[in-house]
Amino acid sequence: MEDHDTGAGAPEVGVSRASPPPSGQASPSAGRQNGRPVQPWSGHGQPGDASQHQNGQNQKAKTRKRRKRRRGRKVFVRDDAQLAAAGLSAAADSAPASRPPEAIVAPLPSAAPSRPEQDVRRSPAQELPVFAALDLGTNNCRLLVAVPTRHGQFRVIDAFSRIVRLGEGLTANGRLGQPAMDRAVEALKICGDKLRSRKIRKARLIATEACRTAANGAEFLDRVEREAGLKLEIIDRQTEARLAVSGCGSLVDRDTQGVVLFDIGGGSSEIALIDLTGHRSPRLANHIVSWTSLPVGVVSLAERFGGRTVTREVFAAMVEDVAVRLHAFDGRDRLSHVLASPKFHLLGTSGTVTTLAGVHLDLERYDRRRVDGLWMDRDSVDRMVEKLVGWDFQQRVAKPCIGADRADLVLAGCAILEAIRAVWPSERLRVADRGLREGILSELMADDGVWRSNGRDRR
Repeated sequence: MEDHDTGAGAPEVGVSRASPPPSGQASPSAGRQNGRPVQPWSGHGQPGDASQHQNGQNQKAKTRKRRKRRRGRKVFVRDDAQLAAAGLSAAADSAPASRPPEAIVAPLPSAAPSRPEQDVRRSPAQELPVFAALDLGTNNCRLLVAVPTRHGQFRVIDAFSRIVRLGEGLTANGRLGQPAMDRAVEALKICGDKLRSRKIRKARLIATEACRTAANGAEFLDRVEREAGLKLEIIDRQTEARLAVSGCGSLVDRDTQGVVLFDIGGGSSEIALIDLTGHRSPRLANHIVSWTSLPVGVVSLAERFGGRTVTREVFAAMVEDVAVRLHAFDGRDRLSHVLASPKFHLLGTSGTVTTLAGVHLDLERYDRRRVDGLWMDRDSVDRMVEKLVGWDFQQRVAKPCIGADRADLVLAGCAILEAIRAVWPSERLRVADRGLREGILSELMADDGVWRSNGRDRR
C-alpha cells in the first residue's frame, strides 16, 4: 500500500508559494524493482538515442530550465539538535536530560555501494553531505534523504512512503499484531537498503505512538534491528510536537501573529499553539507557548467507532469524543488574544488535511505541488467535510485522493479536525504536506553546521 508522500513528488519540499511550481518533472519511485532499491530521481531528463538527435538542442534548453527552477525552490525549516555518533549520527532531543540512542544502519549482505550526491552547481569532485530522516508512525513508514543547499534549506534527493498500519488492532489488544509488524519490517527493509546505498553523514530514525504505547513495542524494535539493520528511537510526544513545528516553519508568513499547528496522526494528534506577536526568532519552535498530545488518531478513533460505515450520528460522536479531550487541555486559551485577528490561522500537517485539499481541488491524482501550502477558507473546509460525511465507503474509495487505503480512516481524521476547529475557530486553514521528517532534517543539518561555511551561506 503506497502512500501519497510528503516530499516524494518533487526534488525540494517546504516552499511557501502563492502558485504551484512548474510541472513536467518526473517523480521518484517509492519502492523496489527486481528486489533492488530504486535509483533516486535526479531531476535530469533521460538521454535520447541517435534518432532523437534533432531534438538535442531543445532537450538541453529544457534541462537548463529545470536547473534554474531547482535553484529557485526553497526549503526554510530549521531547529536545534545535538549528537554525534560513529558512522551515522542522530540528532538529540531539545530536552537537556534526554539524548536519543545512536542511529544505526547496520550493513546487510544485500547493501549496495554508496552513490554520493553532488549539487548541480558544484563540480563533481565536491560532495555534499547527505542526511536522512525516517518516521515510523501508527499508519505510515516514511523516509526522506536530503542534501543542504542555501542557509536553512535543503534538497530532497530520495523519498519513500508506505502505509503499513502498524497500529492496527492496538487499541483493542494493547499489542502490535503480527501482520502489522510484518508489513512494517518489509517497508523498513526498503528504507535500510536506501540508506546503505548512500554515504549518510547523519540520520535520525524515529518511532512514534504505536511503539510508545504497545506492550511489545520494544520487542518489535529489536526485530527491526535484526532484520532490517535499523535502530529506531521512540520519541516522546513533546518531541514529536516540536519536530512537526520545525518542519512547517516556511508556511508561516512573516506577518502572522498566531498559529495553531496540528498533526493528526494514526495513534495520536499533536497540537502546538504558536504566539508570534513579539520579536520573531528564526526558529518557529521557540514560539510554542502551549502544546498537547491527544492519545487519539485516525486509526485508533476509527477502530473504536468504525470507519467503513459512518453515519452522521457516529461522526458527531467521534467529534464529541475528541472535544472532551481538548477541553481538558489547560493551555488551550494561550492564543485568545489573537484568535479574532486576520493574522491568525490554523496549520494542518497530516494525511487528513492533504486528502481534504486533494478533494477540494478535485485532483485526478494526488499532486503534492498543488497541495502543499494551499490556503482553504472556512466555507471550503465546511463543504469538503460535509461532502465526505455524505459519501459512503465505496464513494470514498473511488476518489483518487482517498482510495482504499484511506477510505476507512478519513472520516475519523475529519472528526478530529472539526473538534480542533471548534476550539480555535479560524477563517483560514493552511495545508502542509510535510512534518516530522522535515523537522528532523533541519535539526540534523543545523547541529552539523552545514549552513556555516566561513561565515557565509552554503550556495
